[in-house]
Amino acid sequence: MSVADLSTPLKFAYWVPNVSGGLVVSTIEQRTGWDFDYNRELARIAEDAGFEYALSQTRYAASYGADKQHEATSFSLALLAATEKLKVIAAVHPGMWHPGVLAKFIITADHISNGRAAVNIVSGWLKDEFVDFGLDWLEHDERYVRTEEFIRVLRGLWTEEGYSQSGTYYDITDFTLSPAPVEVPGRPHPEIFFGGNSTAAQATAGRVADWYFSNGKDLEGFRENIAGVQASAAGAGRHPRYGLNGFVIARDSEKEARETLREIVAKAHRPAVEGFRDAVQEAGASTQDGRGMWADSSFEDLVQYNDGFRTQLIGTPEQIAERIVEYKKIGVNLFLTCYLHFQEEVAAFGTDILPIVRQLEADAARAAGVDFDPDATLTAHESTKAGI
Repeated sequence: MSVADLSTPLKFAYWVPNVSGGLVVSTIEQRTGWDFDYNRELARIAEDAGFEYALSQTRYAASYGADKQHEATSFSLALLAATEKLKVIAAVHPGMWHPGVLAKFIITADHISNGRAAVNIVSGWLKDEFVDFGLDWLEHDERYVRTEEFIRVLRGLWTEEGYSQSGTYYDITDFTLSPAPVEVPGRPHPEIFFGGNSTAAQATAGRVADWYFSNGKDLEGFRENIAGVQASAAGAGRHPRYGLNGFVIARDSEKEARETLREIVAKAHRPAVEGFRDAVQEAGASTQDGRGMWADSSFEDLVQYNDGFRTQLIGTPEQIAERIVEYKKIGVNLFLTCYLHFQEEVAAFGTDILPIVRQLEADAARAAGVDFDPDATLTAHESTKAGI
């Protein structure tokens, strides 16, 4: 089943470096700061470069190269206040938040930003963060049961008055949040992003997420990864959109770009990467069918901790743009990107790569007999047609 949308421009996001160590676990130079001043300037650069979204990471414990962390929701709110168009996605963990409290927080952020707040729901993979906080660490598939209830509470409180829900983890009784989120044409509520490679994660995403985030994948891997989401969504009468992670290395020649990748991996902080691998691959191994995030990731893949090298956005601007549009043809709606040197490379993406992408998108649409609208706004409105 094809999910390609050739008529609507791809959306682009970047990982907010609100944790130290950059986006690769390597001692290679990364001219990227984790402080707010750096990130405020980066957000404005990204906005001007044509990026529509930014995703703030959630991390509490010093681990795997991220020795210092800023909390995601407060950091996102500050970035929203510092920008005019950028939509900022705050990553949050069910189990650390009550969904009603988060729903209220996001409504306030939505009003402050005139309708630009969004969330990424992360079921949790770092066991120590929960256990050391004295919180329940649920079995893998059960974490997704809680996540689904959590998302249903968010959507219910954002869209209904007197909302009630009875479940295993959350009981809501006749509750109304006022004010409601900002009314944005085509957007019934703040967008809900969600990721996970396991069978349970894909089924959950299909039933309740507006957007499904995939770790980095090659073309065939992406097709395989979204198949479970598509099947679940079809059964629920829903139409989520799809995002893909990718680490961008754009250089004057492919040889130079490949050499940069080789240096990143050669200078990997081996103990940190191996510690990360041991922690996250336990999650995949704990699923009933052995499928999960990072279950088949190599050491090289994990140097970029969301498998960003696998997407192969590596080469000249022309090569990267061509690769991006090939992914669009198989269903990617949004690219979540990361870089060694965020400010200068995000700016360069906007000037050197994005114009080529737009031309290739128009060419692909024309070849398929589809009208390409460069000004079209992709929203999550279809994902909620079933009233879920």
